[in-house]
Order: sequence, then structure tokens, then C-alpha cells
Amino acid sequence: MPQTAKAYSLKLYDAIDLAAWAHRGQVRKGTEIPYLVHPLAVAGILIRANCPEHLVIAGILHDTLEDTPVTLEEIQSPFGREVADLVVALSEPDKKAPWEERKAHTLDHLEHKATPDVLLVSVADKLDNMHAIREGLASDGEAFWLRFNRPREDQKWYYQRLVDVFERRISAGAGVALVHAFKLEVVRVFGENPA
Repeated sequence: MPQTAKAYSLKLYDAIDLAAWAHRGQVRKGTEIPYLVHPLAVAGILIRANCPEHLVIAGILHDTLEDTPVTLEEIQSPFGREVADLVVALSEPDKKAPWEERKAHTLDHLEHKATPDVLLVSVADKLDNMHAIREGLASDGEAFWLRFNRPREDQKWYYQRLVDVFERRISAGAGVALVHAFKLEVVRVFGENPA
């Protein structure tokens, strides 16, 4: 019989099950890669950073409220209020709002309202997004940017502002290494050091 990881409870596996069900049939933008790969990669980043279980679970479930039929109660009941609050804080409030408005809201939230836990999960999420962008550019070249709602320059602005916010807000603990890794990915993708 396989052993479970000693550092994590079975709730972690329940979160994986819920995410697998919630994201079934979804794929990463412009690919055939199952979407589930992303939340699991975010969880892996958090696990390697020695983050506590509630952050790893929030990383697994971070896109369920905004991108799937999963309800807040379906998160809160098995995983608790702390995880549910993190997932709410990591979700865009209005997916139908214009891109600029949604990204401005995200930046403002991370800069002024986000808790340290929200910041950790968010930087792990954005780090995995940057990995995917770099891989997409390696395979498709500049045509990769056509997958997005906004062109490369807008994406560059957004990710460079995220670097600024994360560097200001995360100054201790596991998050420092994640911010450094994220900044390196932004430089690799956009070819210059953010201000």
C-alpha cells in the first residue's frame, strides 16, 4: 500500500480530487494541456517552498471559484474558512470586466489588501504562468501572444507591475525565493529587468 506524505493530510488529496472534477475538460489557453496541470504546478511550487497545507490546498483550488461551477460552500465545508477565504481573495471578482480593470484590481488588491498567505499563493500562481508563457514562446515564437486578450506589451506591463508589488510586499520567509524566481522568469520572457 502506498504511503501518504507525512507532512500533509488526506485533505490535500481531497482538494486534488475536487480540482480534477472542477477543471475536467478545461485546457490551458491555446493548448491541449489539461488545465489541472496548472493548479497542481502551483501546489508543487508551494510544497517545495515548505508552505503549510492550507496554502497548498488554496493553490490547488485557486481558480475553482472564478473558472468552474464550484461554490464557496463546496470549498469551505471540507477545507475550512481559511482556505475558502484565500480562494476568494485569489479570484477576480468580475471575469466580464475589461482586462485593464481586472488587472488593475488584482494589482491594487495585492498591493494594499492581500494577506501574506494570499501573496504567497499569488506569486506561486504567477510564477507557474510565467513558466507556461516561456514554454509557449519557445515552441510558438511571437505568435504565442495571439492566445491572449492583450498583446505582449500589455502583458509585460502587468507582469512587471506584479514584480514591483511582490518585491515591496514580500520581504521575508519562503516568499522571497519565489519572488526572485518570478522576477527571473519575467526577465527571461520580456528581456529586461523590471524597474
